[in-house]
Amino acid sequence: MAQTNATVTPVDPVWHRICEEAEAAIKAEPLMGGLIHSGILHHSALSAALAYRISMKLSSPEMSEQILREIVDQTFEEDPAIVEASRADLMAIFDRDPACHRLMQPLLFFKGFQAVQSYRIAHSLFTAGRKDLAYFVQMRVSEAFGVDIHPAARIGRGIMIDHAHSIVIGETAVVGDNVSMLHSVTLGGTGKEDDDRHPKIGDGVLIGAGAKVLGNIKIGHCSRIAAGSVVLEEVPPMKTVAGVPARIVGESGCAQPSISMDQLFKSMG
Repeated sequence: MAQTNATVTPVDPVWHRICEEAEAAIKAEPLMGGLIHSGILHHSALSAALAYRISMKLSSPEMSEQILREIVDQTFEEDPAIVEASRADLMAIFDRDPACHRLMQPLLFFKGFQAVQSYRIAHSLFTAGRKDLAYFVQMRVSEAFGVDIHPAARIGRGIMIDHAHSIVIGETAVVGDNVSMLHSVTLGGTGKEDDDRHPKIGDGVLIGAGAKVLGNIKIGHCSRIAAGSVVLEEVPPMKTVAGVPARIVGESGCAQPSISMDQLFKSMG
């Protein structure tokens, strides 16, 4: 029997499910057909859909969608780890956000997901030495999404930024894997220092709405920062802090606070 050398394209179960959701969504609401076709069904892979969505959201009279699409496509090709990080972010949102019922929602509608993926493009450009282009992407992300992440910041995988309004992450900040944060979070400095001046957030940390973490301090893995807190000192792993200034009020309460998203705590008195 003659053998063939045909290559079988592997099935991407995540992308396949997104496409199934998209087809069902069009049947339920035909008026969304144009947006869903152009955003999902017109593309053959998650990376292509991401590139299209990012270029659509960030385009402006100063830089066209076509040019941005070429930039994003090239960045994905040169740095494929970005797409894998985006996939981890997508699954994190689906797992943790009770308002997310379909995998297609973050891709089309959630500005937190879109902003983080745009940051990933800017970060790749920045580390490749294309700093002015990275700063342009940062500017457009701030204008389009209300999220200001410096392209030099280092952010891990499995990130969920819920609601994503007024998020600020500074130049020397580091965010670990599987971190969740809510709106109005700041990872900032404490003055005019020009060195390593921003927080280092460990893996699995949950940061509540309106929390401010300031200075070159470490936030231990699997810790929780209560809503509205101002954190100025190091937080040990697996602790809960609250207040202005923040102090330790208890244990983290579970092994993975960023996944459980439980923001309730009992005071130590």
